[in-house]
Amino acid sequence: MIFRETFRSALFSLQTNKLRAFLTVLGVVIGVFSIISVMTAVKILQNSIEGGLSDLGANTFQVQKFPAVNTGGPGSRWKYRNRKDITYLQARKVLESATLAKNVGIETWQGGNVIRWRDFKTDPNVNVAGETPGGLPTNHWIVERGRGLVEQDVRLRRQICILGANVVETIFPPQIDPLGKEIIINNRTYTVVGVLEERGGMFGNSDRFVIVPLTTMFNNFGERRRSMHIMVEAPSRELFEATKDEVIGILRTARKVPPGEENDFAIFSNESIIRQFNELTYYIRIGTIAISAVALLAAGIGIMNIMLVSVTERTKEIGLRMALGALRQNILLQFISEAVVISLVGGVIGITLGILAGNAIAFFLGTAGAVAVQWIIAGVGVCCLIGVVFGTYPAWKASNLDPIEALRFE
Repeated sequence: MIFRETFRSALFSLQTNKLRAFLTVLGVVIGVFSIISVMTAVKILQNSIEGGLSDLGANTFQVQKFPAVNTGGPGSRWKYRNRKDITYLQARKVLESATLAKNVGIETWQGGNVIRWRDFKTDPNVNVAGETPGGLPTNHWIVERGRGLVEQDVRLRRQICILGANVVETIFPPQIDPLGKEIIINNRTYTVVGVLEERGGMFGNSDRFVIVPLTTMFNNFGERRRSMHIMVEAPSRELFEATKDEVIGILRTARKVPPGEENDFAIFSNESIIRQFNELTYYIRIGTIAISAVALLAAGIGIMNIMLVSVTERTKEIGLRMALGALRQNILLQFISEAVVISLVGGVIGITLGILAGNAIAFFLGTAGAVAVQWIIAGVGVCCLIGVVFGTYPAWKASNLDPIEALRFE
């Protein structure tokens, strides 16, 4: 009952001084909003990377010329450009020599293609992936209908393809089965032998591609100036590092990297991409927290100011309550509780706006939203702490008023 009355008293104080209360609460709103919106956005981006950007399967790593995330600074791009391409022969060496690997896939990509079937066509931004049979399991692509690639497709350079779900939806009406149909890519005809399960993902582009045998890609798009990607699936989590070390050794030998020199290729996995993303966003989060802390400090000073004014305005009310038997701790608790309620009102508004703003990114990316629960709990805790810290002095001042002098106050 005491808490309910204190809560009602705090709300009444906010209602009777709307402008003053709004300006006080605004600082809390800005501080909490900054933290929650940025942390929610970071969580959504991390979820998108986990589910969309990194298409590798479990226990799988990828070897390529460029790193997945460039954290080396402005000049590092030239360093990576000057590396020799990973050739098809070097990639085949890994495929044939990696005894620990469960699956090894080799791939290369060609962007900016139009896919046609009869009078239907895509816009000119569909990717074509040249793959070996191991490319499907290592990329965690699952064939929903038809079949995947086999070694004969690569050896015989067959004009076949496997379609991503988005391409199927774009060029084939719902009643048409794409299997066995002939599509056209860059004036060349391919027979559809398979359709992949829908995956979704960031910007909706995870299913917007076509798979062809790697050697067919060489025939139709050219082999020169192409650097291969090598995807390797370890048989278990326990053998992941051993498999990676074996592949590094094979590739260093094939590329004639001298002993003691660093690798002239990049290796990454799902975990390494997430780790690099967290490193990139670390200073963003630290900067946001620092800016929000300044806003919350200003908000706390504002709360102290409004509570001191409130004590002055309600001096006679305090004296009357003391005359009727209210103890000093009752007055202390009342004013501290009012400060906490004021801070929490701003916190709740800031949290709500922060979640909405952060999830606007999810809407833009076309991916699932997220709620940073731990940061919401932290936000509520910080608001309570601000209320207690900055409300203590005004509450102490109110509880130490002389009842007789308070009743005489005009």
